[in-house]
Amino acid sequence: MPEGHVIHRLARDLNKNFGGADLEATSPQGRFAAEAALINGHRITVAEAFGKHLFVEFDSDNPEHILYIHLGLIGTFHFEPAEETRGQIRLHLSDGDIAANLRGPQWCRLITDAERTVAIGKLGADPIRDDADPEPIRIKVQRSGRSIGSLLMDQKLFAGVGNIYRAETLFRLGISPFAIGKDITTAQFQAIWADLVVLMKDGVVAGRIDTVRHEHTPEAMGRQPRKDDHGGEVYTYRRTGQECFLCDTPIKEQVMEGRNLFWCPSCQS
Repeated sequence: MPEGHVIHRLARDLNKNFGGADLEATSPQGRFAAEAALINGHRITVAEAFGKHLFVEFDSDNPEHILYIHLGLIGTFHFEPAEETRGQIRLHLSDGDIAANLRGPQWCRLITDAERTVAIGKLGADPIRDDADPEPIRIKVQRSGRSIGSLLMDQKLFAGVGNIYRAETLFRLGISPFAIGKDITTAQFQAIWADLVVLMKDGVVAGRIDTVRHEHTPEAMGRQPRKDDHGGEVYTYRRTGQECFLCDTPIKEQVMEGRNLFWCPSCQS
């Protein structure tokens, strides 16, 4: 599932690429045809991300013209040539030159402003958003009997954080993913939040997740760059059995609440 930086980057690119343009909106697949017809010919006024949720407003007087997208596990929303029709395209937005083609989302809906408020209200604090307030999240974490590895994946707490950022932030701070929330100190929580802010905002700019510090880059260590579908240089994510860059201990993996967890048993003891 795409993590929050991907959705923020999409919002940024929708605003940048389609700002001020009257858009053609269609549903080549047909499943969103009626809704696409309602926004066809309109302009995007603002696209905005909250965690892994994308909201796109159009210059329409109809209060039900807010496009709400969640990509889920397999969804994609790519910019392509306007004439591209490959695959099952749920929504095609085009200015005549380029198109944003949505395929396989968990959902794609038109909603009202009130419904958007409800949806956002169910989410926690998003480290990428400058208006995020982590303090209520800190209180909930420090009252919890769940592990910090579990809490970081809870979208009602940390909106937009996924498996990669969860694993990498905890490693970078030397915190065990099995530490119980109520045992996390305020200083540790603040460090987790600050690290997520930096890493996730960098991900928006770079379009990939890089978490290794300068001294652990392939160039600095004289090692081969990472080869993985997710791209980016990381410490633990999908490096099971490989040596930790800091202590040479093999990286471990186990399932935690249905998701694969990666950590160094020595650096994060």
